[in-house]
Amino acid sequence: MRFKNYSLYRLCSSMFFGLSTGSIFIVYEPLKPMIYSIGGILLAAGTMIIASQYRKLMNKYALFIILFAVEFITLAIVLTFLILGKSLLSALIIYICYQITFLFGNYVIRVETVVLKRTKLYSLLDIFKQTGYLLGLGGAFVYYKAIEINGISDKIEQVYFLHYILVALQFIVIFLLIISFVRKREIKL
Repeated sequence: MRFKNYSLYRLCSSMFFGLSTGSIFIVYEPLKPMIYSIGGILLAAGTMIIASQYRKLMNKYALFIILFAVEFITLAIVLTFLILGKSLLSALIIYICYQITFLFGNYVIRVETVVLKRTKLYSLLDIFKQTGYLLGLGGAFVYYKAIEINGISDKIEQVYFLHYILVALQFIVIFLLIISFVRKREIKL
């Protein structure tokens, strides 16, 4: 793993979630509250299953495969909203996909600790992640203010246009993830 690229990947991934945080409230609006209970139960059970497999999963190869799958699912989430718009079906698909990505949150933290092996690197990585999240939240604030000033006050329309930015950012995230795990001599751009 190339730490500098991986740090940039985590920064941009966190920026994505900071930027998209406010839009979730609009996207999930058609869902009934009991769906969140069911999702939470399945998430907890799934997380326990993954934790039982840590012996097999605590390596760089598994980390890359899981992160790649998570980022691909995240791209699918954004595309789902762009294709289906705001509906019960899109909200349900997006909620399920997010729950799948959340399944691996604890795992990623654990394996990063094993792979990085130095407190200084954990610290730097967490700073990158929180910086990305703050940049995303700040970017979202600026985006919503700017789009409102430009006459788009409909919340669904605002969130819809935001998803174009999220698609572009998600492609950057996937690219950074890939180059984080490719050895220097293997890169030929």
